Amino acid sequence: MNTPPQLTDRNALLKHRARAARALETFLFDQIADEMHERLQEVNRPFTQVAVVSGFPDYWRTHFPEADHILDEDVIAIDLGKYDLVVHAMAMHWANDPVGQLVQSRRALKPDGLLLAVLFGGETLNELRSALAEAEIAVLGGLSPRIAPMAEIRDLGGLLQRAGFALPVADSLPLKVSYGDVFSLFRDLRNMGETNALLQRHKGTMPRTLFAKAGDIYARAFQGKDGRLEATFEIIFLTGWAPDDSQQKPLRPGSAQARLADALGAVEKKLD
Repeated sequence: MNTPPQLTDRNALLKHRARAARALETFLFDQIADEMHERLQEVNRPFTQVAVVSGFPDYWRTHFPEADHILDEDVIAIDLGKYDLVVHAMAMHWANDPVGQLVQSRRALKPDGLLLAVLFGGETLNELRSALAEAEIAVLGGLSPRIAPMAEIRDLGGLLQRAGFALPVADSLPLKVSYGDVFSLFRDLRNMGETNALLQRHKGTMPRTLFAKAGDIYARAFQGKDGRLEATFEIIFLTGWAPDDSQQKPLRPGSAQARLADALGAVEKKLD
């Protein structure tokens, strides 16, 4: 069995989260939680056994008070086949093995149970990524990993299928946030527990000129008409169902009872 590459320094991530928990910045979480509840209402099904996997259980307990709250460890401490809903809340973008997280979530579900996973997508902080890269080349003459390589939405639907989910759906919600300067953005990221926890990050003290340079580049390239800096947060929602015989199945090829040409009112022409 291949071991997934270790991208995240778990000890650093836990330290960042512990620091953030003292004054947690929740404006993104609040918006995401509202969107979660709207989507669950649209499912129109009661969920009586719920598990929430996250890095901030105290926060998510306010939105899912009756749920079991479980930390997003590499091996999730979650009971098998117990739940009709598993919510994986804003943690999977730090997972060393996202497919493993999905597989463990599926195994925790009863047949026809629902997974709702939410995570940052690949467009998140693209402005900051660009500004930091240009500044690091200018100041230090090279690059180091600074922002986690978040998954693209086109890949995440495939991960749901690989993990064995039925009826997989992946969609994104892009959010734009404006800041007075790049250091205000840094402060929000620190207070969300989203600062650099990559295993291969540069661990030495960086010169202050690096971040000043990044701020100048950011302001030059991504300043809005109001003079504020724009930052993108792409929120990706994944839904999938634990397989069950009651679910809709795709028709067998060749089993259609009507011709597509008739439905479209078109003339069917045979190929030579």
